Amino acid sequence: MDKNYTSYGECRCCLVKGYHRDIMKEYYVNGTREVYIDIFMECFNLFLSTNKQISALICVSCVQKLKEANSFRLLVISSEEQLLDSITDKETVFVNVGVQSEVKTELQGDVKVEQDDSVFDCEEFLCDEVITETKDEEIVDREAEILSRFPFTNKLPDRRSLYTTCKGFVTHLDLLEGKLVLPKMIAKLLENDSGRSSKKIFVTEKMAHIHNASTLLEYSNATPFKSKNRSGFPCFFCRSIHDSLDKLKEHQSKAHKRTEIKKILATYGAECLVVYVDITDLKCTICDSDVPSLNELREHLMKIHKKKIHLEYTDRVIPFKLSTNSIYECQVCRFNFETFGSIERHMNVHYRNYVCNQCGTGFVTKYRLKVHMKSMHVGGAYPCDICKKVYTTQQKHKNHVDTVHKMIKRFKCTKCPERFSEYFRRQKHLVEVHGLAPLHYKCNVCDKAFDRRYTLSRHMKRDHLEERDYQCQLCSYKCFTNNELSVHMIKHNGERIHECSVCNKSYARKKTLREHMRIHNNDRRFSCAVCGQSFVQKCSLKGHVKTHHTDYVVQ
Repeated sequence: MDKNYTSYGECRCCLVKGYHRDIMKEYYVNGTREVYIDIFMECFNLFLSTNKQISALICVSCVQKLKEANSFRLLVISSEEQLLDSITDKETVFVNVGVQSEVKTELQGDVKVEQDDSVFDCEEFLCDEVITETKDEEIVDREAEILSRFPFTNKLPDRRSLYTTCKGFVTHLDLLEGKLVLPKMIAKLLENDSGRSSKKIFVTEKMAHIHNASTLLEYSNATPFKSKNRSGFPCFFCRSIHDSLDKLKEHQSKAHKRTEIKKILATYGAECLVVYVDITDLKCTICDSDVPSLNELREHLMKIHKKKIHLEYTDRVIPFKLSTNSIYECQVCRFNFETFGSIERHMNVHYRNYVCNQCGTGFVTKYRLKVHMKSMHVGGAYPCDICKKVYTTQQKHKNHVDTVHKMIKRFKCTKCPERFSEYFRRQKHLVEVHGLAPLHYKCNVCDKAFDRRYTLSRHMKRDHLEERDYQCQLCSYKCFTNNELSVHMIKHNGERIHECSVCNKSYARKKTLREHMRIHNNDRRFSCAVCGQSFVQKCSLKGHVKTHHTDYVVQ
């Protein structure tokens, strides 16, 4: 049996079961490449379905018949070309056939071409080409050339397929929908020498975002607001602050109209245009039907009420549910957050409209990406005059000087006059002195709890996901954080500036020198739990246990 016929199944052509070849794969026979689905297309202009439920195999008998048919086709084309090359006194016509655009040359006086009225109408609409005539009837000039631009089809694109094949043209058609186009209107457009209209035809990215956001907010009861702060809920329209969400809704219903949204959004820069909305008890205000999410509201407005939404642009309306118990639930992944700032940063995970090409972090707006690039991937330009540390932004430099050198305590306790230099010191004070419940970030996998979001994130990456995202460029070492990678890189390019005062050995890291000094101090802090023998380094203890106590595992 030919080793190429290794797939068992039913032949696509004759339905015979056995070991056959795959019509989708390529084979080399006597140095010639063969792909049978392409031969079907070339020979018969037949595009076979690639449905996975249908067999994709072809038997050796059908392969032979397919090759013979293709060889006969090539023979006819070659003979036809030789015959026509010998004729010099008669006019010839070149016609493209099917999607393969093969040249068939025929005598103009000897051929009758049947005309497809539907194809003719499309050609007449799209092109101003002159239609040539034969003795008997008309053919559409360059029709086959247009058809050849659209592979795997034998007809021109319809209105639906134009959205992918010719997006600009169909956008223009959408703008003309419902309008009466008169000859004088076209004549006015042709008055300019350039032939172009001064009026903008296509929607810019900013205008698309404004249109999408205003459509969602005008036809729903979603409550827009500015980024929440400690004082309360800022109004999206006038930025007045309100104690509760109910008061904010009452204020907006009396003082502002939904039609003002478009005007306010127009004042935003294109790079930072984003709208926060509360979607508690979300409803469509056109038909008063309940809608569970912002995405379903978008689909509802498009399908039921025929509202236009520019889906080709990214989302800039970010949904929240503002609760009164200081617990914020993500409306995408249902994860809970204790502060609005933490859930606000978290939304960058779901709305990755702009992605950093250096670390892969996503952001809702282009402005946030720029801030990230400047703070994380650009060299610092603000050195501290006291300790010589360098910071990437002036604000980070100021925070460092105020906190470390001036000892300014900018975090004030909300219950008493006490002030603190760090946010977490204030939280600890609130728990120990004022009896507030401590912040706990709970792991959904193993039920461990942490007092910081960063600690939970590090735990998830290390213990559950094992995402070692940082790779050393000089060896195979991988680690979890950029700080760990920086420490590791000292091994490759760090100077051995830390020298032992006893034996003059030098090390690149101070930590390694401290571990080395245990040898001179006879600091045998690692003891074997089985036999009691102690060692200076933990690796020595592990080697001892592995050799002498194979049943015991060092923790």
